[in-house]
Amino acid sequence: MIAEIGLAALWLAAALAVLQMVSGAMALRVPEGEAAPLAIYTRPAAIVQAFLAVLAFFLLLYSFAVTDLSIKLVATNSHSMKPLIYKLTGTWGNHEGSMLLWVGVLAASGGLLAAFEKRLPERTMGATLAVQGFVALGFYAFLLLSSNPFERLPVPAVEGTGLNPLLQDIGLAIHPPTLYAGYVGLSVAFSLAMGALLTREVNPSFARAMRPWVLGAWVLLTLGITAGSFWAYYELGWGGWWFWDPVENASLMPWLAATALMHSVSVLAARDALRTWTIMLGVLAFSMSMLGTFLVRSGVLTSVHAFAVDPERGSFILALLGLYIGGAFTIFALRAGAVAEGKRFAATSREGALVFNNVMLSAILAIVLLGTLYPLLTEAFDVRVSVGPPYFNPASAIFAIPMLLVMAVGPLLRWRADKPARIQFEMLLIAAVLIGAIALVSFFGSYPFLPLLGLGLAPALAVAAVLPLRGRNLRRVPAATWGMVLAHFGVAVSLFGMACEGAFTQERLAAVAPGGTEQVGDFSVTLESVAPVAGPNWTAIEARLAVRQGDGEPVILSPQARNFWSPPQATSESALLTKWNGQLYAVIGNQAEDGRWQIRVWWKPFVTFIWYGGILIALGGVLAIAGRVRVDVKRRKAVKLGDARRADLEALGAAPVPAE
Repeated sequence: MIAEIGLAALWLAAALAVLQMVSGAMALRVPEGEAAPLAIYTRPAAIVQAFLAVLAFFLLLYSFAVTDLSIKLVATNSHSMKPLIYKLTGTWGNHEGSMLLWVGVLAASGGLLAAFEKRLPERTMGATLAVQGFVALGFYAFLLLSSNPFERLPVPAVEGTGLNPLLQDIGLAIHPPTLYAGYVGLSVAFSLAMGALLTREVNPSFARAMRPWVLGAWVLLTLGITAGSFWAYYELGWGGWWFWDPVENASLMPWLAATALMHSVSVLAARDALRTWTIMLGVLAFSMSMLGTFLVRSGVLTSVHAFAVDPERGSFILALLGLYIGGAFTIFALRAGAVAEGKRFAATSREGALVFNNVMLSAILAIVLLGTLYPLLTEAFDVRVSVGPPYFNPASAIFAIPMLLVMAVGPLLRWRADKPARIQFEMLLIAAVLIGAIALVSFFGSYPFLPLLGLGLAPALAVAAVLPLRGRNLRRVPAATWGMVLAHFGVAVSLFGMACEGAFTQERLAAVAPGGTEQVGDFSVTLESVAPVAGPNWTAIEARLAVRQGDGEPVILSPQARNFWSPPQATSESALLTKWNGQLYAVIGNQAEDGRWQIRVWWKPFVTFIWYGGILIALGGVLAIAGRVRVDVKRRKAVKLGDARRADLEALGAAPVPAE
């Protein structure tokens, strides 16, 4: 009965999405101040829909936990001998389950928005929930008509086929859910943008309602991309942290758009500027998340990340993509002219710096989009083209470098208008650190241009990140400002790790007999033995490597070449030795005819700073959310106090006090 209850919950949730969409849309057909016939049902429909969608997901989660082999999805993606954690993660390690997770988070977000958002006018709120219901309805239709996660088998399977071994990793418990939650946060921002555009209420109040969703989505996307990068680094055994894989790009593109949107919506909320730009970025960010969904689930890509291979499903998602994004840009084109301009600002101002960096982010997004889609377009004409780091790295650097330089000085500028001469000392300090760091590194060796520039930019950005705190009482600095400082400092930390990995990495590939020793950097690596080992659902050949740095005590590393039996697949399990200044990365390959084993070892100085920086960036976003929530609470209290004072004055016979 579990599967039937889950399926019934999905059908009921789809019906409530229709009610939410219709009742919310009807509020647009009546004049401001009048109640639409069904408007009272919009919020309750969103809340109950959220409960039903989340219930359906937890029922599927339970089915995987108990390995219900009468459900087709469980039988094809799980196995009774698999560890419980991988049974649970198998729930979203496939096409149907991941889409149900997507819909569950989408509905839950709409329910939270309906339950707690009280700042927007009811007409705008109704339009927002109508758009959210419309988006959800398309995904319900996709699940129920094309990708039913609760489909039963005519005869229960004797045993399941198991989950892709590359996905049997704890990183899968973190990476996809955080990315999906980030994508869905952008869907809420999209719905808010469309609701405000339809009702012509693009103003700071709308931006304050939108800001926590954008910040939350951005934090989750940052964590998801960081976790995914580290998972690919240690799980795939190829030694790199980013390969510009199309599915990696599918998560990067929404992050780039969300970063631009986050800054734009903050300017609109605080300074009533960038109104049209904020709406456009809200549509663009959700467009990128929809495009990522299409790429991963359409079958046009072959990747460990990609799930679907059914062209019919790809056509369904492509139709949704065209409907949502095409419709949104059509509405934007028709209504953008009616949006008031907002307050103006000078080019040399904090707003001007933010606009410049948003343009740079958009340019990088265009480069990544072109490099991702171009091979797919050429393949349609039977021409296979590979687009990788030689294109992405220099092309994106053209725009990333000026963006980072402006990011260093932008927070030091005043709002509205400023003169660069006022921050002359700070600019000279940043330039001195940049030039000094490049000169110092160049003195010790010759390195590629981009890593060398990164080694100069990283300390300059670190210094620039803390300069906004100069001369201030640190106890009175707002949490949002601390969040900005921490996030920008995290960018510097990540950039330092990337530059060090590109400039200083040392690699040793050798065929080694047991007892043989190889040298990489300051480390001597001795192959002591190779022996078979067994796990819960795999067997492996495990090397025992004794790693010694200088005259220090040896440390044992145990890389493995695993063979999973359900489903059958070979994987390479790396072994890592983490030091404060980097990581030693080791994998074992095949055995040669003469009995020697292929060993590959890298020494990667400061590579861990890439992920430390990602965590700092996300923590900065969390601080910004906390600070904004605190400010919004104070603002609501002030508004209530203002209402009370106005009522008191009117009761005493004074002239009515205009509301803010």
